[in-house]
Amino acid sequence: MNDAKLYEVIRAPRVSEKTARLQEVSNQYAFEVAVDATKADIKAAVEKLFDVKVEAVNVVNVKGKNKSFRFRTGRRGDWRKAYVTLAEGQSIDVMTAKV
Repeated sequence: MNDAKLYEVIRAPRVSEKTARLQEVSNQYAFEVAVDATKADIKAAVEKLFDVKVEAVNVVNVKGKNKSFRFRTGRRGDWRKAYVTLAEGQSIDVMTAKV
């Protein structure tokens, strides 16, 4: 997989209270990924970009919300989230990662 494809697969890290707890407890990291990315693509991209060993990848399709603004209704886009479990003793510093 070339470098351009790696950056298309992994869009951004998801940082929240829940993901911070997952990092501490089960060594899992959350990323926003491309809608058409497979688990194999995500695993290869994370291993190559961050130089870590990935044990498992879980993927969630997040549906966009219906929103209104000034009496106009609209819809936010659907997106995909990946939970990546790393091998024991490995970590990623998502605050300084350049994804």
